[in-house]
Amino acid sequence: MNLINRRKFLMLSGGVAGSVLLTRCTTSPALLLPIGQRTAIASTTSNNGLLEVALEARPSLINLGRQQAHLITYNGSIPGPRLEAKPGDRVRIRFTNKLSQPTNLHYHGLHIPPTENADNIFLSVPPNETLTYEFTLPQNHPAGTFYYHPHLHELVAEQVFGGLGGIFVVRGELDKIPEIEAAKEEFLFIKDFALDANGQIPTPGHIDLMQGREGNILTVNGQVNPGFSLVAGGLSRLRIVNASTSRFYRLQLENHPFFLIATDGGAIAEPVELSELLLSPGERAEVLVQGNRSPGQYRLLSLPYDRGGMGMMGGGMMGGMYHGNSRDSTQAPQVIATVTYQGANPTTLPQPQKLLPVESLPQPITTRRIEMSMSMGMGSGMGMQMAFLFNGKVFDMNRVDAAVKLGTVEDWELVNVDPDGMEHSFHLHTNPFQVVSRNGQPDPYRAWEDTLRVRANETVRIRIPFRDYPGKTVYHCHVLDHEDLGMMGMVEIQE
Repeated sequence: MNLINRRKFLMLSGGVAGSVLLTRCTTSPALLLPIGQRTAIASTTSNNGLLEVALEARPSLINLGRQQAHLITYNGSIPGPRLEAKPGDRVRIRFTNKLSQPTNLHYHGLHIPPTENADNIFLSVPPNETLTYEFTLPQNHPAGTFYYHPHLHELVAEQVFGGLGGIFVVRGELDKIPEIEAAKEEFLFIKDFALDANGQIPTPGHIDLMQGREGNILTVNGQVNPGFSLVAGGLSRLRIVNASTSRFYRLQLENHPFFLIATDGGAIAEPVELSELLLSPGERAEVLVQGNRSPGQYRLLSLPYDRGGMGMMGGGMMGGMYHGNSRDSTQAPQVIATVTYQGANPTTLPQPQKLLPVESLPQPITTRRIEMSMSMGMGSGMGMQMAFLFNGKVFDMNRVDAAVKLGTVEDWELVNVDPDGMEHSFHLHTNPFQVVSRNGQPDPYRAWEDTLRVRANETVRIRIPFRDYPGKTVYHCHVLDHEDLGMMGMVEIQE
């Protein structure tokens, strides 16, 4: 076990090779795919106040649709085992690294210590070594859908795109609401892959790194177009994780609205009806779906979404060199799963009218401005040099970018200063936040988040309570190539 050392700023040489959406839309016909066989996600649940599990990162041969893929996994599966605990539980994870490079674990969204062997992303586990992570969930930890994945700086995008990730569930008050307790629960771990003819993940080119790598194989729970069932008159609870490295998902279930009940940090005050759900990388959401349509099959679609990025290059050096997948707003919708009506309830299950109250935060003592930008130019060897920046700086392990006081509340203004640039996905470790406004317009409803999108030329104000845990942690872009290329900052929570 070692502390990671910051490596040199990446030089690229050679040639150029929640944030929920509240709108209605129409879709063109999407490609029909054979409905895949569903595979259950292995799960480990806490017992007598202890969640204990052995987790191994290792290379694995995985079937993705009709192709065999050489990926990296936790315990040989994608996603890794689902981990379930309750507030107050002790969590002990014996983590073994069987990869050829160092790695570690991050517990995305959990409010636990950023130090020692808890959510400490500064730890490094070398190949063939084992580290036991151990922490206690606080008694007041909210119920929700969280996410674990590797977080070793400069290797994050590669390891997540390679397959590493899993769901972490905290059970609590939200699960006890009668209507939600009666709903059929489904977990959707959504992830994209790219493979060459040999089933290997190709080396990303310059444009892939700049935009954030994406693949054309879309999976749910490691399956291509798996099938899910919906009972006529019934209620389904979909717990959705965007586990992709860079892809934004604009989701729609044919002829069925979503009823949002929880965001990253847990329940909202009352359900919100959505025709679409937009999730940036790392975001999670929980929605209810009512089985009140004609029995049949309905497609869960990934609709086109243009997250920008090509405008900044104009018609110059790179203009027209990328004709990519979901970044092209003219692309057709893609089927990622199929929902089929099966059986019927004697009476229609109702929707909940109220969920859980959302805390109102006090006014901040400090407001900070964090600018998000990109720098690109030619290096000394005529290679291309690119970086993604917070306030004009790349990440430095030895620099504190925000010193905050434990027990205080701050507002942060997240400003994407590239007017024709690409959208980013901002993530803060340890402490969730509430969105106050976008471009001065109040957020339509209060919710706890830890990951959100920031569009080009947009200012998003968030309000953060720094609670319980002192120590150093980070904030970064969750388009993970951007993080690895420097868009990360250090926050020190001081007692």
